Amino acid sequence: MARRTIVVAMLVVVFSLSLFTQNTGASDWIGVYARIDKVVFEPNATAPERIQIWGAFAMASKENRSTYEPAKRGYLYYSIKPGKEDVCRKEWNDLNAKAGTDQIIGFGGRDMPTGRLRKADDKATEPDVYPVGFGLVRMSDRSVTYAPIVDLKSLPRDQK
Repeated sequence: MARRTIVVAMLVVVFSLSLFTQNTGASDWIGVYARIDKVVFEPNATAPERIQIWGAFAMASKENRSTYEPAKRGYLYYSIKPGKEDVCRKEWNDLNAKAGTDQIIGFGGRDMPTGRLRKADDKATEPDVYPVGFGLVRMSDRSVTYAPIVDLKSLPRDQK
């Protein structure tokens, strides 16, 4: 009987938390939402040490934990995180697989450095360290009303 009570209580907690996190950005731990156009591996795709991720990005606001900066086009330039080489390369391959699909992907963490968004004509120098966080998160259709996702989808695709 006690076991059944514990299971029911856990289900109620999980269900309640899922309702809370769907409706508010206050508990959103994602650092970057991205609609990826292309990925460039450096020096090569076999053993990359750096990556350029081109597309549109909504970055977590540093001033307000409940919001994201307006979505902008450009690219993020990252180097591999020392000690996390395998994780970085796996996530980079997954990001590459989503390039050009219009799928919104979340990565990094709100409480960690996410790097700087560079303009298309900025030279690729001094990469930021890739923010290994909670893995990649694919945004589902239930997120179509969430502000950073709406903002990203409203930007036109890259015409290049």
